[in-house]
Amino acid sequence: MNKSFSAKLKETFSSWQTVLVVILILECVIFGSANPKFLRPALLFNSMNDFMSICIISLFVTFVMITGGIDIQAGSIVGLVSIIIGVTWQDFGCNIWVSVVIATVAAALCGALSGFFIAYCGVQAMVVTLGGSFLYSGIALLVSNLASTASYQGISGFPDAFRVLSKHKYFGIIPNQLVIFLGLVVIAYILLHRTKYGRRIFLVGVNQNAAEYSGINSRMVIMSTYILSALSAAIAGIVLTAYLGTAKCDLGDNFTLNIITAVVLGGTLSTGGKGHVVGTALASMVIGLLRFGLPLCFKIGTQYLDIPIGILLLVVVLGRSMAGMPSVAAFLAKLRKKDMPE
Repeated sequence: MNKSFSAKLKETFSSWQTVLVVILILECVIFGSANPKFLRPALLFNSMNDFMSICIISLFVTFVMITGGIDIQAGSIVGLVSIIIGVTWQDFGCNIWVSVVIATVAAALCGALSGFFIAYCGVQAMVVTLGGSFLYSGIALLVSNLASTASYQGISGFPDAFRVLSKHKYFGIIPNQLVIFLGLVVIAYILLHRTKYGRRIFLVGVNQNAAEYSGINSRMVIMSTYILSALSAAIAGIVLTAYLGTAKCDLGDNFTLNIITAVVLGGTLSTGGKGHVVGTALASMVIGLLRFGLPLCFKIGTQYLDIPIGILLLVVVLGRSMAGMPSVAAFLAKLRKKDMPE
């Protein structure tokens, strides 16, 4: 029993995920030393509300990238979901939860449309999702024109029953958004690592032709990952709208870099076939704490926070590329031999 549990624990926390945990601890130590306010539980938990939407989306973009694809349209879907909720509630007189359902269905259709072009028409994922990001941002802007409120002001005044999604705190300190995120981590983990569907995703990412010969409908699997990614963007859009108390068409416009960085930093290969939900969850927290700690502890302007995130992405991608080179692999093998006791 103990051996089985130990094996599962070792499988869940690979060496790279352990590195991510160490990075999280180092962030807390460095930022906490620079400014003790960083370690205040109330402030730390409240800060998570600002980046939890990125964490949520990253979980399911992992599914997409394991198949060898990429999704850079999720941020646009966040804004589309937000403005649909606002317009249907304020101007069409829908119940707030009916508006949430309509927005979620619209997001799923966006994911299905892009997924169809990628899986069944053979168009490159980068091209489709880039086009999708412009298309869905444009549709969001059109929807905002239906509102009686100016688009730059946003739609506010949502009922308390809706805003409680982000305002409620467990034990007076743990925000509901964090609980939603942890629940989605469990769901994503089970889907990807404990079901046949998850094994099919990995097989499609490793070799799509082999997956087809195995009787797997690889096209449907690929399309489904984009639908899941869009649904996660819908959840993020709902939670973010409830947190801000305002529906705007441009929410999520700056999410793309952070999402892709979180997935890649979490251990997912951009070429597909490898990835882990736990790694993505840890990496998204690393990025979130970085974005919170730098302005608070080192007075770095928020407009410059994309610079360290971009550097982090480049370092990870370049590091993996170099590690895959035969000469580097041989050098690392020699180092391991030297470290091993005779």
